Amino acid sequence: MRFTALAAIVFSAVAVLTASGRTVWLHDLDLGKVDQSAGIARANMSMWRTPLAIAADTFQTGVGTHAAGTMRINLDGKARSFNALVGVDSSAPEHELRRASVEFAAYIDGREVWRSGIMRADDKARPVNLDLRGARSLVLAADHCDDGISGDRADWVNARFEVDGDDPKMISRPRETPYRLTPAPSPQPVFNSPSIYGARPGRPFLFSLPVSGKRPMRFTATELPAGLTLDPATGIVTGTAPERPGDYLLVTTATNEAGSASDTITLRVGDRIALTPPMGWNSWNVYGAAISDSIVRRIADAMDSLGLRDYGYSYINIDDGWQGKRGGKYNAVMPNEKFPDMKALVDYVHSKGFKIGIYSSPWVETFAGYIGGSADTPGGEVVGSSRRKGKYSFAPNDVAQWADWGFDYLKYDWITNDTVSTKEMSDLLKASGRDILFSISNAAPIELGDQWAKLTETWRTTGDIRDSWHSMTTIGFMEDPWRPFQGPGHYNDPDMLVVGKVGWGDGVRETNLSPDEQYTHITLWSILGAPMLMGCDVTSLDDFTLGLLTNREVLAVNQDPLALQGTRAIHDREHEIWTKPLADGSTAVAIFNIGELPRRFYADPAALGLSGISGTPRDLWRQTDLAPSSTLEIPSHGAALLLFR
Repeated sequence: MRFTALAAIVFSAVAVLTASGRTVWLHDLDLGKVDQSAGIARANMSMWRTPLAIAADTFQTGVGTHAAGTMRINLDGKARSFNALVGVDSSAPEHELRRASVEFAAYIDGREVWRSGIMRADDKARPVNLDLRGARSLVLAADHCDDGISGDRADWVNARFEVDGDDPKMISRPRETPYRLTPAPSPQPVFNSPSIYGARPGRPFLFSLPVSGKRPMRFTATELPAGLTLDPATGIVTGTAPERPGDYLLVTTATNEAGSASDTITLRVGDRIALTPPMGWNSWNVYGAAISDSIVRRIADAMDSLGLRDYGYSYINIDDGWQGKRGGKYNAVMPNEKFPDMKALVDYVHSKGFKIGIYSSPWVETFAGYIGGSADTPGGEVVGSSRRKGKYSFAPNDVAQWADWGFDYLKYDWITNDTVSTKEMSDLLKASGRDILFSISNAAPIELGDQWAKLTETWRTTGDIRDSWHSMTTIGFMEDPWRPFQGPGHYNDPDMLVVGKVGWGDGVRETNLSPDEQYTHITLWSILGAPMLMGCDVTSLDDFTLGLLTNREVLAVNQDPLALQGTRAIHDREHEIWTKPLADGSTAVAIFNIGELPRRFYADPAALGLSGISGTPRDLWRQTDLAPSSTLEIPSHGAALLLFR
């Protein structure tokens, strides 16, 4: 590998500096603690394992990262300097390089001291030279410049410290103690969202009244349509949806020893289901491909005992890892040994008042290496293994089997721009005889957003989320261009939640998101009106996580009947403000402190820089009304969610 003239000059400078100090290279620090939007930071190579390259120059030493990304480094006050070159790595595909942009920045003891300006793929490396004498901390940041690309490759090359004391140490962001903002739930019956439910005519019906409060509780309903039955002890409505399209108003009452409450729920029978964003649980972010029958049953039991159904969490979804061989009466994919009786499992989940989902793919092989929905032979045998589409589609076979088992949700992975497979599956699900929600994954192109809205209920807009600040915020804050495609029955999906305990099959552990960051996560997904699919181990929910997931006023923003995605109103380097009109005429306002220091905001639309919004502010996390002159102290990486009415 060649050195450039620029690199030679830098190394000469290092030789001079090291005469009176000790050199510590950035790439020798613990890169596992780098927080970035995707992938992992790499020593002496780009994050895609290619040589470090900026414009026409290549470099032997440095760190390859992803923008957005942050490196936090503890110093002992005896570091002298930090010197490096920065730039956009040029190893990305040409179509990405044409749009790539990165801005680098450095912060000493919380104060910004240097910024590169926006850099493009053809820009030569720019130097950063920092005086660190007396400094206790250094933060090195790379921003994706909000250009619609979350995968810009950002390089810190020839990056080194000159020190007299201990080596600098890469650290994770300090983690605050968990704190619960959500008030304790009332023992009296309280109706929660959703207040509207969609079903297709004549289909099997399952809906649990979303009512929290002390059990036992007794439920009644007036004018229940023929064909539907309400279980008075559980509040679960089952049967067959009416054949005649239209709105049916279910006047329901819940009573317990603490009191009584009534509400009217709209049953809308027509051509759309999922009239509010789907809520529930998915297995992937905690169990990966290790999911099994026994785990699903434990999850159903836990969601039942914790009362999560009472807050609208209705789906329990099996992700990749359930598949065995093709066979059975439909020549469909049969479950493997981890799922001895799929029909019995579906019936068990339904008996708890939950719906259940399954996973498949139009390819020969899924991402976890299991059989997909197509094959190269007429019988469906797998020849070799590949994540490509086979010559023969077995979607009709598989849909018939899923409907026979009684599934209610399909996650179909990997679709990208394949509208042919999407339409085939969409038509089959609608003709299956069941209301099966259709969710496609992964990273559907925005150019086809209108197609996804016509063919599916939810579509993934991004790559897979990870439990890091930059992954979560990059995915969430880049949703704004997708806003026109969302409405009742069709939703932009920025992926599953990563609060609580997660693991991806590698052992259950606490999420890497701090408590402040988890409040941001739920606030952002709520203002987006995104699907709220828990990805955590609900069998071990602590009080903090349960409070995050069961704040009825926060969830009401997500489940608003207008089903709109929030609008990005204000965006700068330090904060974001999003707004969302709600069906009752009020407006939700989410404030995000994305900077490194706490900030103060006023609970007043004009002071926030917003126009056309008025009314009394309410803090939805704390469920308390505020005076317009109230101030909000929002911690770094924290959020507030207000309602103006």
